[in-house]
Amino acid sequence: MKRRVVVTGLGAVTPIGNTVEEFWNGIRDGRVGIGEITRFDTTDFKIRLAAEVKGFTAKERMDVKAARRMELFSQYAVAAAGEALEDSGLSMEKEDPFRVGVSIGSGIGSLQAMEREYGKMLEKGPGRVNPLFVPLMISNMAAGNVGIQLGFKGKNINVVTACATGTHSIGEAFRSIQYGDADVMAAGGTEASITPIGVAGFSALTALSESTDPGRASIPFDKERNGFVMGEGAGVVILEELEHAKARNARIYAEVAGYGATCDAYHITSPAEDGAGAARAMTEAMRDGGISPEQVSYINAHGTGTHHNDLFETRAIKAAFGTAASRVKINSTKSMIGHLLGAAGGVEFITCVKSIETGYIHPTVGLLVPDEECDLDYTVGAGVSMDVEYAISNSLGFGGHNGSILVKRYEA
Repeated sequence: MKRRVVVTGLGAVTPIGNTVEEFWNGIRDGRVGIGEITRFDTTDFKIRLAAEVKGFTAKERMDVKAARRMELFSQYAVAAAGEALEDSGLSMEKEDPFRVGVSIGSGIGSLQAMEREYGKMLEKGPGRVNPLFVPLMISNMAAGNVGIQLGFKGKNINVVTACATGTHSIGEAFRSIQYGDADVMAAGGTEASITPIGVAGFSALTALSESTDPGRASIPFDKERNGFVMGEGAGVVILEELEHAKARNARIYAEVAGYGATCDAYHITSPAEDGAGAARAMTEAMRDGGISPEQVSYINAHGTGTHHNDLFETRAIKAAFGTAASRVKINSTKSMIGHLLGAAGGVEFITCVKSIETGYIHPTVGLLVPDEECDLDYTVGAGVSMDVEYAISNSLGFGGHNGSILVKRYEA
């Protein structure tokens, strides 16, 4: 028997707020967290804009000494996980720590450490490279540091599937609890890649928007879209086996009802043109949850703002939902916070949970020029207040990775 899994805690660090409350207030206000890059000199770059986290101070969110041995992506993860744990009300003194695990991924790890230590090696020789360079850099250290800081001794994994990382991390945590590997999991994604090599690399790939107008840079599904805006941050949730949550009288935000994961097996950067892989991930999530497309109220799309992603994801939704595709509400949170890469799925899952909790679906901010080929309901102009019983969060990653999570309103 598969066990039921619920969401009992939320934590976020984002370009529009460094807690879930601040983030959701920003969402309700339609705030765009995009601006001039401040982390480095962009004089020689085509790209001028990014969605940076503002005002984050690690020592205010975690042990100061521990923070010094963490790169920024790990700090974001620990901060978000700490908030989620506090929000959940879970007391580790009352738990078997080997039944509490972590599934937090980062698509890249620390580009800052790579740039910094490589520069040292070239300038001063290999003997000057930081002895902690490797454990600071590698992507699994976000999950490792969360386990260390919070005392979670159970399954500790780092899913790395590029921009699908956060969604797959939550999906694998969901499965871990369903089948008895853990009772509680901290799950999500984290990323901090707004660095010279990160921006230069995505720019060389022609994946980034070259717009200098923050309001017209990240414009998913708009006919004038020309690439994504790099963001950063973390989204982490506490998932818990239902009876475990009920036994401690936990507040339950929502229930995780289904998970689908596929591969396009098509191209290293482009989604499959017919959207078949992404469509199958959505249909598998709905099959897993035992529902039909007509029951889904809302899709939080991957919606990056690149030409291919938005067109092919539209085709995927049509393939998965059939005649129901025209009536489901769709939006892209990336229109406000940019693309958080490996953290995107974590923050967008939180958006789905908050939409179910509050009955509010935010608009795709900045979508002004309709695209004849992207002809579904992308929640244009203003947000919508409505009951949300089922929501799907989609993530698509380089390499053809597709992930879909089905979230539902909790009913005892």
